[in-house]
Amino acid sequence: MRITYISTYPPIECGIATYTQYLSDAVKDAGKEVRILSQQGAQGADCFEVYSPYDKDIAFKLFQLVEKQTPDLVHIQHEFGLFGDQRGIQIVEFLIRCRAINTPVVVTFHTVYENLNRIERMVTQHILNECSAVIVHEDFQREILIKDYQVTTPIEVIPHGVRNVQPIDGAKSILGLEEKKVVLLAGYFRATKNFERIIKLFPKIVEREPDAVLLFAARNRINEYAEYQQEIYQLISQSPVKDHIMVLDGKFPQYTFDAILSAADVMTLPYVKGAQSGVLAQASALHLPVVTSDLDSFKLWIEDVGGGFYSGSDDEFVSNILNILQDQKLRKKLQRNIQKKNLKLNWDVIAEKHLKLYGSLITSHYKEAKFFYLDERKSLVQKPKTSSFILNQ
Repeated sequence: MRITYISTYPPIECGIATYTQYLSDAVKDAGKEVRILSQQGAQGADCFEVYSPYDKDIAFKLFQLVEKQTPDLVHIQHEFGLFGDQRGIQIVEFLIRCRAINTPVVVTFHTVYENLNRIERMVTQHILNECSAVIVHEDFQREILIKDYQVTTPIEVIPHGVRNVQPIDGAKSILGLEEKKVVLLAGYFRATKNFERIIKLFPKIVEREPDAVLLFAARNRINEYAEYQQEIYQLISQSPVKDHIMVLDGKFPQYTFDAILSAADVMTLPYVKGAQSGVLAQASALHLPVVTSDLDSFKLWIEDVGGGFYSGSDDEFVSNILNILQDQKLRKKLQRNIQKKNLKLNWDVIAEKHLKLYGSLITSHYKEAKFFYLDERKSLVQKPKTSSFILNQ
């Protein structure tokens, strides 16, 4: 089975890029052949730089390579704006081209909101019309699509995967935070992340827990949201508990970010908009309890996993954060809950769910045939050695 993924991909700085890396690696490990078509700047084995997000012929460039690579199935990781102007409308043309040659296409919607604008709704409806199947991460996203659009394609709910990784020993010492109660605020700068809420509330936390430290590790891509970034830094510099706030600067590659997560006792996600978060998956991988806003996606995760608390008011944020910081038994319980749930969400399990869907969409020319692919780079079959003897003449 040959799968072509269309997505951003590392070292491009993007949550979807990281998602695609983990998913495609797990699919490779399951013995499948993988190709990745991405934007300029992507690198890696079997990864091809195909287009710039500013190109006017994205659909044509992608389809050219799909025709040459002859995949059994194409899987698009979708986010508005990844595929050109007008909120990525070119991806619709690509889908029509694939349908014309009977190549099945799966689309994962990483954004499903009820308040999309006219063009976004138009793009979404056409994707639903032309793809073979849709994946979303949560049940409520599936419900939104069914309620707001004409849906004839199957919609599968497959959660965001979680890495199988252990916390880094001595992370607090590495950051000079020994004996501190660490509250983590991290992720890409976005106004919807609402970082300011926790910064403004932190004096109330310090008042009741003098050893509390707010570890702030946010980053941006180029100059995106630069104004919001400056507002946050100004808010920190003016905080009456500034000496209880540690700001980290950097790009935070995975091992570095793992150390930051490992140094925290609780992570806060005060978002005002969003669905299943890549940062939440990162926290889950390191068994880090969370205190979130009361967005539906967070509420559902907390009710399902039991890995933290959601908060509808400022007082609830303060109380929930303090409870986790000050009650070690509670913190350990939340960590065990996350660890247990991770067994059902690791990338190998998530990859199997994807492969089951892929298999249902691919039509074999002979129904009893079995897909066969042997990865030469991982093959344990030894090539025959050159003979060391000489035949008698």
